[in-house]
Amino acid sequence: MSDPAVDPGASAAARPRSLKRSLASIVLGFELVVVFLGALVLFGLGSLPPTVALGGGAALCLVMVATIALLRFPFAYLVGWAVQAVIILSGIFNPALFVVGLIFAALWTYCMISGTRIDRQKEIA
Repeated sequence: MSDPAVDPGASAAARPRSLKRSLASIVLGFELVVVFLGALVLFGLGSLPPTVALGGGAALCLVMVATIALLRFPFAYLVGWAVQAVIILSGIFNPALFVVGLIFAALWTYCMISGTRIDRQKEIA
């Protein structure tokens, strides 16, 4: 395996991945499953019209998948924060989603703070 510092042509996969990026992708991945199931709950309970519940859930899932793929860019973390806000606001349709949104927002916040701190410590060392 070649060293990216020595071989500028080394693939991106050979470069070390930041902990912040790894944690963000993990949180969004788990949240993706929960959002999908939440959309099914909103559909099943009739809280929203079927096209809105399933279409909105699918759109949010697609945004989350795209965000995971784009985490190498700084703007993707802002999209991640926006996703957290949308999930919290979805509690308007079902109060249990407030709890789910707050739990994932707390996880996201913790991972962003801890991941950034640890990545900075790794750069100094």
